[in-house]
Amino acid sequence: MNLTITNLTKTYSNGTKAIDNLNITINKGMFGLLGPNGAGKSSLMRTIATLQAPDSGSITFQNIDVLNDQMSLRKVLGYLPQSFGVYPKLSAEKLLDYFAVLKGIASKKERQKMIEHVLELTNLHDVKEKHVSGYSGGMKQRFGIAQLLLNSPQLIIVDEPTAGLDPAERNRFLNVLREVGAENTVIFSTHIVEDVKELCTDMAIMNNGQILQKTKPSLATQSLESKIWTTTIERKELDLFEKKHNILSSNYNEDNSLNIRVYALEKPNDTFQSITPNLEDVYFIALKNS
Repeated sequence: MNLTITNLTKTYSNGTKAIDNLNITINKGMFGLLGPNGAGKSSLMRTIATLQAPDSGSITFQNIDVLNDQMSLRKVLGYLPQSFGVYPKLSAEKLLDYFAVLKGIASKKERQKMIEHVLELTNLHDVKEKHVSGYSGGMKQRFGIAQLLLNSPQLIIVDEPTAGLDPAERNRFLNVLREVGAENTVIFSTHIVEDVKELCTDMAIMNNGQILQKTKPSLATQSLESKIWTTTIERKELDLFEKKHNILSSNYNEDNSLNIRVYALEKPNDTFQSITPNLEDVYFIALKNS
């Protein structure tokens, strides 16, 4: 279930180059696409989902030439965009039945069987008769997963799905995605590093329309062993330290001092201590080098 993207480019009419000669291969399983807002992630997701055409390049999924055979891709595609609209006066069950008809499932018995399956999978069975407009943000996102699963997709794209969810809803949503990702190719686009750390076995960091790094989260952090250092400084010292050191992040203590994390091949000075690297360190280094 490989997705291969070759020399993909997309420039909008205002001159913004959202995708810049991008090349990547994505395999079966949970793949995290990590990048800041404006990195080009959503443009890439929409292009893969055949919602917009690129200026040049190619996309293949299994044996499908995506750009020249969009309908074949759509038959095996499940897509959850950043903003998922719903019909306010329909229950989840009735709305899923409507979507199933649109996806070409003609048999009522088959539709009912599939709807029961996706409601159970997304933990929405107990509220299937409730109007979706009354769902919480996390429930609406899980409903979005339910609707995209109706056609048993082999390629699933979810674009910034946890933005705005509270911690409990986020955890429930990620658990659903874990189950879905076991047997499919799932592309999970986000700017939240923790989502990728918890969910994905493969990942890429994207910015300015380009792939900066493609790796596995575990390998990426291992590569920074003995290269991340921390110390505590006063707030007024931050500008000076930024000039001397490659500061990746900082956070305040109760006394208003700052803990800073620094990338360096050797210990900067005796005030620094070595610290275990994390995926945020990988992310910030990639962005600083872009």
